[in-house]
Amino acid sequence: MAQQLTTMRTPAAYAGVTAWAHRQTGDAAAAAYLALGHAYLVDKRYSDAIANLRLVKQNSEVLSDYADFLAASAEHDQGNEAAAEALLHGFNDRHPDSIFDIEAPELEANVLLAEGNVSGAQNVLASIADEANDLPNYELVNAKVLFALGRQQEAIEEFKHLLLSHPLTPEAGVARAKLTALGGESNLSAAELRSLGDAYYNGGRYAEAGEQYHALARNATLPANERNGFDVAAAACDLKLKRLTEGQATALADTHDENGARRLYLLTELARNRNDESDLLRIVDRLKTEFPQSPWLAEALFSTGNMYLLRKDYANAANSYGYLAVHFPAHKNAAAAHWRAGWLNYRQGLYNDAARMFDEQIKLFPNATETAAALYWRGRLYEQDNNRSQAAQNYRNVSRVYQHFFYAQMARQRLQALGEPLLVSDTQAETIKATPIPHLADTFPADSPHIAKARLVANAGLNDYIAQEIAADPDSDSWSALAEAQLYASFGESYRAMRALKRALPYATSAPISSIPLAYWRILFPQAWWDTIKTESAKNGLDPYLVASLIRQESEFNPGAISYANAYGLMQLLPSVGKSLAREEGISHFETYQLLDPETNIRLGTRNLRHLIDRFGGVQEYALAAYNAGEERVTDWQAAGPYHGIDEFVESIPFTQTRDYVQGILRNEDIYRAIDAAAATQSKTGIGASR
Repeated sequence: MAQQLTTMRTPAAYAGVTAWAHRQTGDAAAAAYLALGHAYLVDKRYSDAIANLRLVKQNSEVLSDYADFLAASAEHDQGNEAAAEALLHGFNDRHPDSIFDIEAPELEANVLLAEGNVSGAQNVLASIADEANDLPNYELVNAKVLFALGRQQEAIEEFKHLLLSHPLTPEAGVARAKLTALGGESNLSAAELRSLGDAYYNGGRYAEAGEQYHALARNATLPANERNGFDVAAAACDLKLKRLTEGQATALADTHDENGARRLYLLTELARNRNDESDLLRIVDRLKTEFPQSPWLAEALFSTGNMYLLRKDYANAANSYGYLAVHFPAHKNAAAAHWRAGWLNYRQGLYNDAARMFDEQIKLFPNATETAAALYWRGRLYEQDNNRSQAAQNYRNVSRVYQHFFYAQMARQRLQALGEPLLVSDTQAETIKATPIPHLADTFPADSPHIAKARLVANAGLNDYIAQEIAADPDSDSWSALAEAQLYASFGESYRAMRALKRALPYATSAPISSIPLAYWRILFPQAWWDTIKTESAKNGLDPYLVASLIRQESEFNPGAISYANAYGLMQLLPSVGKSLAREEGISHFETYQLLDPETNIRLGTRNLRHLIDRFGGVQEYALAAYNAGEERVTDWQAAGPYHGIDEFVESIPFTQTRDYVQGILRNEDIYRAIDAAAATQSKTGIGASR
């Protein structure tokens, strides 16, 4: 109920939590009133917020810091500064371990400023200066204090520093407005304004970036070449916003500098969008001739390679990717381009060229994601040359470093087929190393006050504070992620728990099962609704591990997930597909919302997966690709064969998202099996989950 109140704040949600709160006492009641107080604060119903936050303290002191801080926020927001100051004065002395130890003094400084007590605000900020000096909100309040003290130039410098150091924060927006009001924005140099535009652009805020660049382009005091650069940067924003026309791009100044190179890159993208290959190649040739070292040539080459790849023109795609890899070895796309060039040589049967490029990939980009594939396919070529020992060594490296990856599974199959060839010198092992796994505890102190408080905060639905609360425990480094995840899991929110651990353990999918305690694995790879998964899988002749793996990839076990493509629920079914499957299942009066019911979604989703597997002759890799990209595309990709094995088909999927999707599900399936096998072994031997 509290979670629903936090996200929806409907009258029914308020009523439900209120009724529940009235039936409780102690900590349980305090958590419910905290949920109400926070929701009312978000809805700007300040009196209701304050009333409920008082009830938090009446029922329990455990959450009193939350009650004081949020109530002070409500009092300040409605202009009751004296009441807010009464709650904030001495806050850190009353609540020495509070997660609001920085925010509360910042808020108090704002309150004191509103009361006209500038020296008091200054003293409060001074008390946290060492801990908060570079934090956006601290800088904003400090600038306000400086202005109130009459130190206008120092205030302007502080607002300016905030804007330039934290340009994407809400505080930066306030700082910019203050600078404008004080006339300080005019003191920003063109380079500083450009840095703002670049920050907006890199943050995906293309409209704001475009406005910044356009304003700079209109500044007649700047040199012409700088204004040309701003014009081109603004055009790049318009391209991202899908509103740049060829006429606008052509009209940009055709200069012999990086601005001119970027202009040509924009024209290549427009040519690709209208499928004008001849014009695109003409422009790329200009880039090669006039700007041979420009990163915009590298961008154009990668885009051109992608175009040819989707057209199945492997020779031209390989040439574009290969040119990029050779001439721009430090570019962000160099590893991917090098791999694609090598792979497309392989697909064309140019095995000597492919072998050379695979060796280069392993040497030049040992930590790139594509290196697992390079190791595996170099092994396949060693097999072709009857060098069984070297092939086996490559396969062992794939299996050692990448553990559960698709290619680790393929490598183990090849090793089994090869038997036990003699070992050879393994120079690759010197550069290709598995990610080190830090110590991860699978238990944490039962008496930690921060964990106890985090449970209450979770019960109140205030998820944003859970990680902060746990991290506030000084001994939490080795178990904070697990504690946070288990809190979410205890409320049935498998997807939140999984996301917490995925953020904390990005290396998990390549790690040995024994290197991470089972408690972590069980959250990373949930078995929620496992009985339903097993039942519906059996009905449709499916492996339940496959179904669970697909659900993990599709929705992360979030039953309420609705995608941008309007796919619903655990197995992400379109309403039209759900309706058709419901008829097959004999479900009458089917409505789309039923796809959000886990049992119904699994029932229909497993039937859908069965249909796809049957449609593609029982080959699950084809079916999984179709699940993600559609049947027509998979049929088209099949026609691009022949393939000498399913591994060739999977690597040849031209959509990176779909290729990763298929490999991800097969990886998930392998990990699910390994987790259950490890659990069974531990159960038999009596060994605990800790490593």
